Amino acid sequence: MNETTVPHKIIGVAVIWNDKGQILIDRRRAEGLMGGLWEFPGGKVEPGESIEECIRREIFEELGIEIEVAEHLITIDHTYTHLRVTLTVHNCRYVAGIPQPIECEEIRWVSLDELEQYAFPEANTQIIAALKSSGSHQNP
Repeated sequence: MNETTVPHKIIGVAVIWNDKGQILIDRRRAEGLMGGLWEFPGGKVEPGESIEECIRREIFEELGIEIEVAEHLITIDHTYTHLRVTLTVHNCRYVAGIPQPIECEEIRWVSLDELEQYAFPEANTQIIAALKSSGSHQNP
């Protein structure tokens, strides 16, 4: 497959911080692409939707919580063999609700230093690197 035939998805991604300085990650369901890997939650931008709106909606749909979308962290273009993705990543603040694994296997609050203990899809490693270099150890 060449570049032009690979589907392209624009994905809004949330790095959700709580007031203890922990980040919410979720584990993908075992079936499906990249199953069982951990990720920062988010999803595909719908037509006519801003990245911020997409992130808020996806987080509510997938985890049942309300968040505040804060500053942009990084945008990553990544081509897997079957798919090209543009991940637009924002720091977010956890506002309300009890996180629930509605569309994933499990969820976990972890510190920035603990992220390396989890297996993430390839594109996500750049997000972790950006978090470490930006020194985002506290709430956005």
